[in-house]
Amino acid sequence: MRCLVGAPDPLILSSSMAERFHHHVYVVLLDNGVLRERKVAAANAKRDPKKACVYVGMTGIPPIERFQNHKDGYKASHYVQKYGVRLLPELYEYLNPMPYEAACQMEKDLAEDLREQGYTVCGGT
Repeated sequence: MRCLVGAPDPLILSSSMAERFHHHVYVVLLDNGVLRERKVAAANAKRDPKKACVYVGMTGIPPIERFQNHKDGYKASHYVQKYGVRLLPELYEYLNPMPYEAACQMEKDLAEDLREQGYTVCGGT
């Protein structure tokens, strides 16, 4: 293996990247009971009744831990605490991890994209 003088050590670079790229977007399946919430129904007027109700969020911890925090009432979204069923990794895993700024924007973009596809979306702000 050739090493250039003054080039960054790849192990140091990767751990630095891991620190910067530790934010995630995530999607939670919500029980259809969430549709009884007026705000949810109003924000999703064009929903496809065949598509799931979901919550979109972002976090600096693993999504499974964040979901459990919601269910436990710690920094919880009302919608996830009351109606959250499980994570839907097939809708977000391929996007993660990313830097904080990217996660903030991706949360909004993912929510908008899912809403355009007919999902009933909460969160994503």
